[in-house]
Amino acid sequence: MKILVAEDDPETGEYVRKGLAGEGHMVDHIADGREALAHASGGDYDLLIVDRMMPGLDGLSLVRALRAAKVDAPVIFLTALGSVSDKVDGLGAGADDYIVKPFAMAELTARIAAIARRPKLQAEITELEVGPLRLDLITRAVTRNGRTIDLQPREFLMLKYFMERPGRVQTRTMILDAVWGIHFDPKTTVVETHISRLRAKIDKPFDRALLQTLHGVGYVLQP
Repeated sequence: MKILVAEDDPETGEYVRKGLAGEGHMVDHIADGREALAHASGGDYDLLIVDRMMPGLDGLSLVRALRAAKVDAPVIFLTALGSVSDKVDGLGAGADDYIVKPFAMAELTARIAAIARRPKLQAEITELEVGPLRLDLITRAVTRNGRTIDLQPREFLMLKYFMERPGRVQTRTMILDAVWGIHFDPKTTVVETHISRLRAKIDKPFDRALLQTLHGVGYVLQP
């Protein structure tokens, strides 16, 4: 599983990261609530482990924002706040489980395994649709207004990424992470170049631009 650990205490965060990595999971550790929200909003994580008290944005607000944005990855609160009302607030915000510190790694991994065994509530999605755009995840066919659009593999991945998040702004950093797996700024124009190529295919031949730039912020696919 790909797991995001939102924990501001460096020792606890590293302990959890190492423990879960040892179980075969891919783990990212982030210490700031707002930064965690930006990463988790991409929808690329299978599970989130969230502390209640963090700088930037507290855990409850983080989970509420994710649920409002239709990010449905399971959430486990891992926190020192352990009263009944704390647990009720956490689960009410949209968390799937609640573990109180101090905790045992064995319990955390067991709770993760239990969540992983839960059946999916939704049928597998095989097609994405945003306005006049259609993307078939099985055949990899892309059309706009019924007209076939030929995309290179990386262009396809970028369009898929945007179509999974219509109307939501995606920063350059988020696109690099999701499409290229680059977790730092390589100081190149690779994102801008591929955005230009993608626009030339999905927008330029048509009467309205769907992929828009918010200068100084990022890019958004508007239905």
